Amino acid sequence: MNQPTNPTGLMRIPFQLTMAALLLAAGLLLSFAEVKKLPADPLPSGPVETAWVDSVFNSLTPDQRLGQFFMVAAYSNKDRSHVERIERLVRNYNIGGVMFMQGGPKRQALMANRLQAAAKVPLLIAMDAEWGLDMRLDSSAHFAKQMTLGAMDDPKYVYQMGRDIARKMRALGVHIDFAPVLDVNSNPGNPVIGNRSFGEDQNRVATLGIQYIKGLQDNNVMAVAKHFPGHGDTDTDSHVSLPVINTDMARLTKVDLVPFQQSFEAGVMGVIVAHLYMPLFDTTDAKTTTLSHALVTDLLKDKMGFKGLVFTDALNMKSVSKLYKDGELDALALAAGNDVLLFSEDVPSALLRIREAVAAGKLTQADLDLRVKKILRAKYWAGLNRYQPVNLRTLRDSLNLPASKVLAQSIFEHAVTVAKNDDQLLPFQRLDTLRIAAITIGTQAEGPYATIFNKYQPGPVYAVPDRYAPDSTFARISSRLQGYNVVVVSLHQMNNTPSHNYGIGDGAMKFIKQLQANKRVKTVVVAMGNAYSLKFLESARTLVCGYEDHYAAQLVVPQVLFGALPARGKLPVTVSPTLKTNLGIATADLHRLRYAVPESQGLSSRVLAQIDNIALESQTYAAAPGCQVLVAKNGTVVFDQSYGYCTYDQSQPVTSSTLYDLASVTKVAGTLQAVMYLKDQGKLNIEEKVSTYLPELARTNKRDMTVRDVLLHQAGLKPGIPTWERTLRDGQFKSAFYASTRSDDFPNEVAPGEYSTKAADDSVWAWTMRSGLLPKIKNRYPTEYSDLSFIVMKRVCEKILKQPIENFLEDNFYRPLGLGSMTYNPLQRFPKSCIAPTENDTYYRREQLQGTVHDQTAALVGGVGGHAGLFATANDLAVLMQMNLQNGNYGGTRYFQNPVVTEFARPQNGGRRGLGWDHGDPSKPEGPTSNLSPASTFGHTGFTGTCVWMDPDNNILYIFLSNRVYPDAGNNKLRQYNIRTRIQEVIYKSLAAENAKKLASAEASQK
Repeated sequence: MNQPTNPTGLMRIPFQLTMAALLLAAGLLLSFAEVKKLPADPLPSGPVETAWVDSVFNSLTPDQRLGQFFMVAAYSNKDRSHVERIERLVRNYNIGGVMFMQGGPKRQALMANRLQAAAKVPLLIAMDAEWGLDMRLDSSAHFAKQMTLGAMDDPKYVYQMGRDIARKMRALGVHIDFAPVLDVNSNPGNPVIGNRSFGEDQNRVATLGIQYIKGLQDNNVMAVAKHFPGHGDTDTDSHVSLPVINTDMARLTKVDLVPFQQSFEAGVMGVIVAHLYMPLFDTTDAKTTTLSHALVTDLLKDKMGFKGLVFTDALNMKSVSKLYKDGELDALALAAGNDVLLFSEDVPSALLRIREAVAAGKLTQADLDLRVKKILRAKYWAGLNRYQPVNLRTLRDSLNLPASKVLAQSIFEHAVTVAKNDDQLLPFQRLDTLRIAAITIGTQAEGPYATIFNKYQPGPVYAVPDRYAPDSTFARISSRLQGYNVVVVSLHQMNNTPSHNYGIGDGAMKFIKQLQANKRVKTVVVAMGNAYSLKFLESARTLVCGYEDHYAAQLVVPQVLFGALPARGKLPVTVSPTLKTNLGIATADLHRLRYAVPESQGLSSRVLAQIDNIALESQTYAAAPGCQVLVAKNGTVVFDQSYGYCTYDQSQPVTSSTLYDLASVTKVAGTLQAVMYLKDQGKLNIEEKVSTYLPELARTNKRDMTVRDVLLHQAGLKPGIPTWERTLRDGQFKSAFYASTRSDDFPNEVAPGEYSTKAADDSVWAWTMRSGLLPKIKNRYPTEYSDLSFIVMKRVCEKILKQPIENFLEDNFYRPLGLGSMTYNPLQRFPKSCIAPTENDTYYRREQLQGTVHDQTAALVGGVGGHAGLFATANDLAVLMQMNLQNGNYGGTRYFQNPVVTEFARPQNGGRRGLGWDHGDPSKPEGPTSNLSPASTFGHTGFTGTCVWMDPDNNILYIFLSNRVYPDAGNNKLRQYNIRTRIQEVIYKSLAAENAKKLASAEASQK
């Protein structure tokens, strides 16, 4: 075979340099000769294995044996002719394996089964799945690229990722993963490795690589380390042209070969030889390392002692394939010492060239036979001695395990890196002092990043989908930022091309610099891409690297910004003189709500999916036109779904931004928060008589009732009294109470176009003071739920606070917590379209209610009642309730200094009532809470079809919001079908299912 003469036009190397290179190579080989113990053979070689290998080998003709060297590319997304061509290679040439490329999981499984059925010797099936099956297959799991893994603070997740990928591969009938990449990426300009490398520190690359290898091989998938002897120090893409690496012996031994040597010692079963030109090993012009006997045989096999399978890099890569005639490359690769010819383009021609090489003495039959047997040993290890086809029936479930989503998110939780925090701005803490706007460049506003961002604050998200948008686009956004003191700019859909600034457009760069020049605004820059891109952004005073724009990364980064998750990651590479490897600023965990999949907190997503059916049932039976359901466990929202529509005409779907009238949930989300605050501050004694705080009660029948009795609904107060009814005459508004225009005397909007007197609150209070009490039973008042209790407590709070309760709650709870939707009188801040309507009121306000409180007494007094009036989304209510579940500690602030929530939530006197809080009633089969929930569960329900329940034993929060009173408050189907309680029951069944699965797994592991 004729070697091409100077095909790339490179100058021939002078004789002196040639000799120097040979001497260096010799020294290198001697350095490995000093190794006392070479790595063990990772392939099985016992008597049982040997017997199977020999029997298969002896059954093959010489040509069939040669066919075992070939692993060709197969695509499950190509047409029938492609499948038939590969099948002919299997049948006619007995090829040893296939490497699946692009396609889909089921299509690949079908093709694999077909090819295996055609094979005389079962095929080794391989994939390139460095970061998960989605590297090649659609609708498949993505975990993380290796640079992301290199940023993590805990290597155990690398093992877990390898394990998960292996299990998916085995389900798909795949035996080999061409991973991990063990290249030490020391060249920032590397266009082909880059974020595929663990980083620039050879020892860390080795440590993480070994974890990946063990994760794969412990779960019966062969790991293949690549790209030997190291592809990290190049700025050329070997898919296009041959990179030249002018390394020396010192660097190679101390840097590039370290991860490979350690992986060999750890038992890696395969290695890929890179397409590189290294004069240190071969001085022939442009001769690739794949074809270098000095490298493949002398160094890799003999001196470093690697005994596993040696794969060529893809032989179709233009950097090498363009230099040789059909089949020549394959024969040369075998002569160099490679065992498997990957991506061979012409098997028949290659076989011809190999036979010619044997005849010419360039290859020996004995050596080839040993290598064929090595391949067969690998097949035995892969279980091909007892081959089973892919189980198509279970394939989908095997490839879509919820645990994979948990792992993907965990990886980014440990990788996201705060590279700069000069102003100590992160994590965002005092949300009432920050007016935050978010700008996403390269993605739409409705993506997961923006969705999670808005869970924490109500500011806008401005989207610039085009990464290369013109200056005019950014100018329009700039004009809208006047009222904000913090701007978060995130860069999405970046690329890995250094020469193109990693996909950062000139307009975006200019815009960021303009923001940074504005001293009134603090700018946070987030790179959702390659860490090396930070060199273009390091002028930012606050700089975050998300490493990728994957779904899990988009979930995690906003949570890090707001302190729901701490920043743990560190840069795995040196970006610039100021942004060096291992740089990473740890940030605090502020204990805000997090967002993740159910399995991350021990709940079963499969069981929780039953909530969908119950919610659909509520719409089908017209129990409510729509609803929001939220479930959190351990401070993590694991289920947050919106169902149906705001009305039965299905004109407006319910979204996570839809506001609902909370009705009596206001008691605990509003008034009770103020009561607990005053108790915590020592300003309210719950054992004291209410008349101590409200002296006007001293001359009434309520003079002796205590704060405790009022909160327990055992002060003798009636469930309700006529209020709004007193303001009507013959069904018409009395002029003393209402006017059709707003004025100082009539400031309270009861409904659009109707305003009540400013004295309405005093009138209601006077009627409350004069109201009768319930009769005593055995000298004690019975426990009787009463709206009057919270009308009284609102009055107490406002007297002590010396301000309206709505102002106090807004300043001390809602704004600091970032609750943009929780408010009284929402029409003052939101359009009607954002609010679910309630009743079509035909008896008081005589209109369809939407945005004005449903409760008539609360409406009469201006929309702010102690017992009703609040509106909110499920997420904002969840934030407030999670703060309560955490006894006042949330977002880096202590809203209560003492465990006052625990005190108030505890059931009193053996009943179901706490201080203001409600509990379940186990005596009733269909009570307010599921009987599967513990007795400690506390919360409240609301007349409009709402509830919130908190379980401190299991740290579970459950919220259900609906407008069941639309259009008729007499609709009791929500209770009739027990919708709210049945949904809560599903939560506990989900917990039980996951606990049972964990127990079974633990028992299985012990056997």
